[in-house]
Amino acid sequence: MHARRVIAAVTVAALASLLAVTGARADGPAISTPGTPMVVANGPHQLTLRWTPSTWIGDPAAEQPINYEVQAPLGTNTYRWLGTTLDTTITLTDLAPGTTYRIAVAARALGGYSDSSPVVTVRTASGRATVSYLNLDWSPTNNQIQHLLKVTNTGTGPLDLRAVRVRYHLRFEGGNTSLVPNCDWAALGCQRVRQTVQFFVPPGGPPVLTTPAPPGYPIPGTPVPGWVELTFIDGTLEPGESTGPIQLRHHRHSWSDIDERDDPSWLAATGQWTENGRITLDVDGVREFGDTWS
Repeated sequence: MHARRVIAAVTVAALASLLAVTGARADGPAISTPGTPMVVANGPHQLTLRWTPSTWIGDPAAEQPINYEVQAPLGTNTYRWLGTTLDTTITLTDLAPGTTYRIAVAARALGGYSDSSPVVTVRTASGRATVSYLNLDWSPTNNQIQHLLKVTNTGTGPLDLRAVRVRYHLRFEGGNTSLVPNCDWAALGCQRVRQTVQFFVPPGGPPVLTTPAPPGYPIPGTPVPGWVELTFIDGTLEPGESTGPIQLRHHRHSWSDIDERDDPSWLAATGQWTENGRITLDVDGVREFGDTWS
């Protein structure tokens, strides 16, 4: 059974209260825990998983069908719902290539529920390109964002850089969307790199920082999601070839401090290059690397 992913994070408690109605046992799970999901097939944009089934635990409600929810745990009692099935096999589609996902399975029915299975960590097969990241800023709360990025062709044919779009995802604290993007140095030349800052403005225009906030606007101080988008004027990469390092630095017009720790694409500095799956890369509008919900 195929299932499309849902781009939403929901809490286990909320979903359990919706599905495990009055028939659920108050003293604990009425359904045994599903087995750890195993990878049957791994493609650039999809995963096929299989697990051992759950059973009813000494309950006459055994006639009720058991529904399996495939989850990506995000935090305490919080997860992203990836799909649902009555079978013990599922194919998850629209996943990002070369990206690591943490996946678990839980069983639900009108008469009960189970605990979530052990989590399995799976990296999808590589797509046409990846993004490598090196954080140059050991202080995530100073007045600049500084890192190196590198795009590598992991496909089987030439990669036209004009079709590549890289997004570094961040959150603007306090609704302050002021950000000046800079390219300090690039192996292929900064003149061939374009950067734009984009963010999601609340309905009706920019937020007015008053208290209380007008209807439809975030409360003052609420982070505004957005990204720095990287595109290229020209260039072609052969299979296995990379752009080489691109050194980027961003700051606010006022040079005020920026807290990077809540930015989806930020990783703490380690002094090492890494394939940062929270930076997204599209080729001709198709996601080829990265998923901020992974």
